[in-house]
Amino acid sequence: MGKHDHPDDVSYPSGTTFFLVHLSCLAAFWTGVTVQALALGFALYVFRIFAIGAGYHRYFAHRAFRTSRIFQYALAFFAQTSAQRGVLWWAAHHRRHHKYSDTELDVHSPVLRSFFYAHVGWIFVPRNGPTNHDAIRDFSRYPELRWLDRYELVPATTLAVATWLIAGWPGLIVGFCWSTVCLWHATFSINSLAHVFGRRRYVTGDQSRNNWFLAILTMGEGWHNNHHAYQASARQGFRWWEYDPTFYILKALSCVGLVWDLQTPPKALVKGEQRLGRHVIEKAAAQLAASFPINAIASQALATLSRSPTWTELRARALSARGHAEAFWAEIDLPQLPTLDDVRAYAKARLAKTPSLDDIAVCARKRLLELVYARLVAQVGSGPG
Repeated sequence: MGKHDHPDDVSYPSGTTFFLVHLSCLAAFWTGVTVQALALGFALYVFRIFAIGAGYHRYFAHRAFRTSRIFQYALAFFAQTSAQRGVLWWAAHHRRHHKYSDTELDVHSPVLRSFFYAHVGWIFVPRNGPTNHDAIRDFSRYPELRWLDRYELVPATTLAVATWLIAGWPGLIVGFCWSTVCLWHATFSINSLAHVFGRRRYVTGDQSRNNWFLAILTMGEGWHNNHHAYQASARQGFRWWEYDPTFYILKALSCVGLVWDLQTPPKALVKGEQRLGRHVIEKAAAQLAASFPINAIASQALATLSRSPTWTELRARALSARGHAEAFWAEIDLPQLPTLDDVRAYAKARLAKTPSLDDIAVCARKRLLELVYARLVAQVGSGPG
């Protein structure tokens, strides 16, 4: 499935409610901003950003800890007061994001699509509307969660009414609407900003990054590269200084028995000493190979080969339907083609430290030769005979 098979077909009418909630924040000019409403908004932001990180993300999407069926429902309900769609929808789409992170099948990659699309646009694309129950079968078996997912706005509407009853119109506008809009963009920034700005400590086969500022805004979710390195961890701040209040609260809840079996990353992984899985190696290698100047290498190789006495034979081999990249390059020694040592040095300069660096380099060079070969064939086929 190609990149252009999925245009940014955002259905703007479906974002009407989203736009109206943003617009309603301006009503504070008429309702006024009270201390009570500000305190309510701050409390609701903290409470719900925890529910999103601990509930939607670490529990439902990644099963990073265990809990009772009652507390499971409570996590889902409180997370849905953020008005970020149903719990099953959220978790299913997030699982897909990890499976295809920063590839053409990722639902919200700022690397392959626009920043706006990754931040918010993808939510209003019709094909992303349904909940993929096959991707979330473990939780779809609970009827109460399916009900919540179907009536996704019930928790948020209930909370909105409660803020009005507690603090009047300022409570609704400032307490609910302001905090909800802040929640939306803090959460969405992990999909967008955390794949663009920050540090990559681990090789994960994507562009996930650790961003300390986003970690503050989201109570620990900003340690995104850590998370992609070990998705099942309930703790995303792997180092002692990596601020992760969501984990601290989960740890406290485990002390009173509300949650248990909190997963943490292996020590070898934290130290960067654990070998990578084949899937990550292949993704990292593909991205590394694609970052080489393929067109320039192919053009330089073509210029050299065309001056060879055996060019007629080589050209025929290149155009042959039986042509294969590895076989084509096997007996050809060109200075334009990066050697394995060249690719290894290139990888070392661009990737985080990993014991799987040589595996990535070998895989990347093979992929690089395939890309250069494909481009060479295209150039030969479009050139004069």
